[in-house]
Amino acid sequence: MSRNPRNPRNAPALVTTGLAKNYGDRPALEPLDLEVPVGEHVALVGHNGSGKTTLLKMAAGLLDPSDGAVKICGHGSGTEGARRSLSWLSDSPTFYDDLSLWEHLEYIGRLHGVEQWEEPAERLVTTMGLSDRRDDIPTTFSRGLRQKAAITLACIRPFDVWLVDEPFVGLDATGKEALLAEFDLAAARGATLLVATHELTFVNRVGRLLALRDGQLTYDGPPSGTDVHALVMPS
Repeated sequence: MSRNPRNPRNAPALVTTGLAKNYGDRPALEPLDLEVPVGEHVALVGHNGSGKTTLLKMAAGLLDPSDGAVKICGHGSGTEGARRSLSWLSDSPTFYDDLSLWEHLEYIGRLHGVEQWEEPAERLVTTMGLSDRRDDIPTTFSRGLRQKAAITLACIRPFDVWLVDEPFVGLDATGKEALLAEFDLAAARGATLLVATHELTFVNRVGRLLALRDGQLTYDGPPSGTDVHALVMPS
């Protein structure tokens, strides 16, 4: 019997089959066949408009594909099973206007079955340097503080797959180190990481690199020995 009820058949963490997205007659993502095994750590790079966010949003169930399909731990994107399995960290986090950060953490934790949410919430706000802002409304935060708050919300819930879009934008050096530590903790728990980023130093921390250019996958392999700067340049 599987030890993971969110992935009972031990399916790959992410599978895309002919996954494509068009906006009118403009392709944002060309048909993509991709498989990411459980526990793999992947960096996704490319210039602005290359298709990174489009791919991640379709995987997260936030954007309908024009063609093809994507599965998370064997569950169709956007289904209850997929939503239970993944955590999504957007580059443009949104919050409720009338909830404090601490109330957000309680709501998200309980929503995902974390009854003893206070201890991990306390660790997260401390790690991200938000202890003195726990009772404040995140919509009033600066860009960097909103990103830190979003990281705490992404990590308060259980997940097998972490989809992350440009997480370092707006973070100070302390925030970046705290985020990297959360990545390490997630990896130690066996979670799969797919991180879209322009922070090229992060690429050396993963075992697999994917590069998109104008909606097409142009590289899929190890980051070592690769000219990453060339991969992210627009055509």
